This record gives sequence, C-alpha cells and structure tokens, in this order.
Amino acid sequence: MSKIVREWSVCCVLLLITSALPLWTSVAVAEESPETEVVQTEEVVVSATKTPVPVSQVTSAVEVITAQDMKKQNLRHVADALRLAQGLAVFSSGGPGTEVNARIRGGGSSQTLVLIDGAIVNSGTLGSYDFSNLTTDNIERIEILRGAQSMLWGSDAMGGVINIITKRGEGPVSATGFLEYGSFASLREGGTVSGKQGLVDYSLSLSRWDTSSFSAVNYRRGATERDSFRNWQGSGRIGVDLPRDGRLDVSMRWMNSDTQLDNVSATFPADVYGSKMRSQQYVFSGSYEQPMTNWWSQKLTLARSQEASLFLPGTLQRSLADGLLSTPFGSPNETRVLSNRLEWQHNIQITKLLLLSAGYQFREQQGENDQGLINRVLSSHAGFAQAQLNLWDRVFATAGVRHDSYNVFGDATTYRLTAGYLHKETDTKLRAGYSTGFRAPSMNELYFPNFGNPNLGPEKSQSMDVGIDQYVFSRQLKFTGGFFWNRYRNLITTTFDPAFCAPFSTFGFCPQQLGEASTKGWEAGLSYTYSSDRPFLKGFVVQANYTNTITRDLSTHTRLPRWPTDQWSASVSYQPIDPLWITLIGRYVGSRFNTTGDRQPLPAFDVWSLAVTYDVTKQLQAYLRAENLFNEKYEEIASAGTPIRSIFGGVRVTFGGTS
Repeated sequence: MSKIVREWSVCCVLLLITSALPLWTSVAVAEESPETEVVQTEEVVVSATKTPVPVSQVTSAVEVITAQDMKKQNLRHVADALRLAQGLAVFSSGGPGTEVNARIRGGGSSQTLVLIDGAIVNSGTLGSYDFSNLTTDNIERIEILRGAQSMLWGSDAMGGVINIITKRGEGPVSATGFLEYGSFASLREGGTVSGKQGLVDYSLSLSRWDTSSFSAVNYRRGATERDSFRNWQGSGRIGVDLPRDGRLDVSMRWMNSDTQLDNVSATFPADVYGSKMRSQQYVFSGSYEQPMTNWWSQKLTLARSQEASLFLPGTLQRSLADGLLSTPFGSPNETRVLSNRLEWQHNIQITKLLLLSAGYQFREQQGENDQGLINRVLSSHAGFAQAQLNLWDRVFATAGVRHDSYNVFGDATTYRLTAGYLHKETDTKLRAGYSTGFRAPSMNELYFPNFGNPNLGPEKSQSMDVGIDQYVFSRQLKFTGGFFWNRYRNLITTTFDPAFCAPFSTFGFCPQQLGEASTKGWEAGLSYTYSSDRPFLKGFVVQANYTNTITRDLSTHTRLPRWPTDQWSASVSYQPIDPLWITLIGRYVGSRFNTTGDRQPLPAFDVWSLAVTYDVTKQLQAYLRAENLFNEKYEEIASAGTPIRSIFGGVRVTFGGTS
C-alpha cells in the first residue's frame, strides 16, 4: 500500500506542476521586462536526411539528447540517457560493464543501427551494439531517429538509428577535470582539453571508471560474490576549417574494459568466480565537406570500428537455486570484429524549393573467434537518392530510394516517403511517413560452426507513423504526440528442427526465416523551459515522455520478449538560485516477458533518482547523484543485478575558457 501511495503522490505532484506552471509563468513573463524572455536558437538535426535541417522542418520522428541534458542529470553512461528517451527499451544484463542493448518501437537490438561519429559500431558477429562501455565523456549530442531508416542508412536500421556525435572544440583553450566517488566503491576521474586556435579546433578527453562491489547476478537471489568493472576511455575530435567553407573532421574513440561476470539466467542463475570479459574497442572516422559551387556540395566519409573481446568462463560457479558447486561451461574465447564504411554524398540545390542528395556507400564487416568461426567478410555496395521539398518554410516532403547489393544474399531495395506541414501562426507541425527497411543476417547466423545457416536472406520491414508537435507560450512549452505501426517479415529465429538443420547442425538447432511480427503504439512527450530573475525561481525545466507499445509475434500470437506495453520517463529541474540546479528523474517500465511465448513474466517497476549541481565558483562545480531513491527491488532482465539505493558525489574543475 505504501508503494502505491508513494507512486501516486509523485505522479500527482508532477502532474500539478506541469499543468499549473505554464499558466503561472506565462503571467509572470508578461509582468517582467522583455529582457528576461528566453530566446532559443532552433536545433538542427542531421541524421534524419543526412543534411542539416532545423528541427521544426524535420518530417521524421526524432529526439535529441544534448551534452547539457546529460550534465544537468550527472549521467555517466550513454545507456542511462537512452533509458529516458521516447520509444526505446534499454536493459542491462547486470551491473556496470555488463551487456546493454537498445531497441526501438518493438524491434530488436540488431535492428537498431548505432553510429559514433559516422562509424557503424554494430557487431558483425552479433548484429547489435553493446553500450556497456560507452560513457558520456566528450559527447556533444545523441540523435535518435525512430522508424525504418534503411533508405538512408542501409542494413540494421529497420528499427531506427542512434547517432552519437563527439564534441567540437570552440573558443579559447580550456581544460576540465573531474573526480567522483560513490557507492559500490565507484571511482571515476578524467579530464578534457578543448578549444579553437585559428582554423583548427580540438576536443580531447581521457577518463577512467572503477567499481568493485556490484554483483552481476541479483544479490537478492542469494549472490554473495561481488564483481568488479574497470573502464578506460579516450576520445578526440580535431577539425580544420578549409577555404571556401570547406571542413575536415577527424575523430577517434578508444574503450578498454575489464568486467567480471556471473551466469544471468532465469532458471539457473549462479555466482561465477573468475569469469570476466576483457575488451578493447577503437572507433576512427574522418569526413571532408566541401561546397563546389553555390548550388553543389559534397561530403566524403571514411570510418572504421574494430573490437577484440576475450571471454574467460571462470574456474568455479555456485548455483543460486540449490547452492551446488560446479565447473562453468565453456573455454576461453576471443572474438574479433571489424567494420569499415566509405560514403560519398553529393547535395545539389536545384532551386530554393528543392534539394537533391545522392550518394554511394561501401560497407564491409569482418569477424572471427577462437571457437571455429574463421575470418568471414560481409560486404555491400549501395546507392541512394533523396529529394527534399520546402515550400515557403511551411510544407515539407522527402522521397528517397536505395539499393544495396550484398556478397552473401543478393540485393535489397528500400524507400521512404515523408511529409510535414508547419502552421506558423499557431506553431503547429503535422508530420507523416512511410518507409521500408531490411537487416542483413549476422555472421553468427550465417556461419557459426555447427549452427549457422548460409542460405539466410535479409529480414524486411514496413514502417508508418504520424505525429504532431505543438508549441505554446512563445515556444517555452512543447507537446508532441504520434502513432506508429511496424510490420516485420522473414525474421530470423533459432528453431529446433533436426531435419531442416541437418546440413548445418548436429544439435538440431539452427536459424530459419520463419518469423513475422507486428508492433504498434503511440508516443507522447512534453518539454517546458522557463527562466527569470525572480527570487528562488531562476530556472525551471520539465521533460516527460510516454510510449505505448503493443507487440505481437504473428506465428505464436504472443508478445515479443522484453517489450513492456507502457513506459514513461520524467525529469523536473529547478534552479532556485543562479549556481544551484536540482533535478528529479523518474522512469517507469511496465510488465513484460523475459523470453518468447509469454514465459518468465517480469513485474513493472519505477525508479527515481536525484541530481544536484552547485557552482562553487566559475571554475569549481560540486555535484551529487542519488539513484534508486526508494530502494526499488526490480530486475530489467531475469536474475540480472540492479542498483540498490546509492549515492555518488564529485567535483569538476575548469581552467580557462568556459566549462
């Protein structure tokens, strides 16, 4: 009963605040001088069209998370930022450093394309990207593009795209260092140097994160062993302004981690002693942009992502079900993957109303491991063309088509149509889109020894959405809403079929293209920003998202695993005095099933955290983050460990420039 009262109390307070404050503050703004009114420059989005477009003109469902958003909430991990985004399901298989996948609108993690500075980082062997080691250090923004986006981005984008962009240096040289300590013997330290001198800008960072007291398998199930995590991360971006508005950018990100593991299983969870994953990942990218004339520009992108992961099975494991000791299954195994991308894009401004974009992309993935997967290569050549229409800055439309040719299964053609209308007088934008997508099978699905099926073809999807964005109170308050629908065909599923699998597997298990699924639902969002010179009300920011996702496996008529029907997130930031920000963050995840066939149910949960930052001086900032304020007992994945009530505090010091 106390839990229900607490949840309703928090929700009612948020509802009252978000409903009453716009009216109250609009009156307050009217009473104040014009100088106090907030003037915001409009955000620009690149990933939706591969060209810079003001957010008011974007005709696709997109969300942007900025560095300022993550700093205000003291977020350490990119996955924590994605957890609060609209339309995403982000779950961890344990504590810091354990596998974290992100999925969009009912799709799978291998159907979500992830890029870091233009480099595709999805694993060639698994198909998905593991966010476990990616921290927020030196990240400028994250663009989340929902719905099938294969027309622009190719394979793996049939569910959506997550585009992560490193900070760009600006202004005089500055250096920032931070030191943080907290629960689970967590220690983080690092620093950044950035600035711009003449034609050259730069942003370089290095950080380390250590924990030693967090159990990967849920300690409430009887786990006693504590697992450690060590993470080194370095990143850099160097840019050069070239003649005639040209631009050269070079970026690099390095991640080195050592994570102790347990056996996370719904039926046989176990403490495992000595099991760990050691990994190193490098991401390199370079881009060259150059206007050739006043109507023709081009961009050349070269990118590479490579990773080596060594799995050590451990020496002993203790079952949490019966306490018996046994030897962990498996042997040491290192997996090595590599992804290369080359893209050359041309943009031609036919008239002020029409922009044509056309490009060529070459993509190559390689993968091998010590368990028999010899070095394999998946490669593709693709061409795409897109037209963008802009009539009077009110009517917008895009139409595009793409053709990919793969060395393993043949060809795939995708297209996308979007449209939008902006009614400037009321600040209302309507948008709609329809697109198709595909996903190439991964190397494990094609070639893993005694399992892979080399006859697999691509998964395919259709995606449709409609939405509305409404600004009020001089664009201080924004409402968003929309409906989406997806249909997935030729889904690759692992089945037990000894007769069919005989050519590929002696165990009778192998991947087949039998799956069909559909997802649909609706999304709603709210954001409100207010600032003034009033005592104890210097600033106030509210953000909230809600997603309803109905999933259906059309073969079994059951829900898709690990997809909650309802999710919401909310944050309320309050600035009573200039140097102080206080932010309350909440997240709710509805009930779901851990596996297929509506089996292994997982209950709903809500988790709340509190972030506080205080500028002691212009050069020194102290900050605090308290997680799981109400000590919620929950699991994102069956038997996986989650944080208890915990607290972390630190300081940031800045020399020169601005923080």
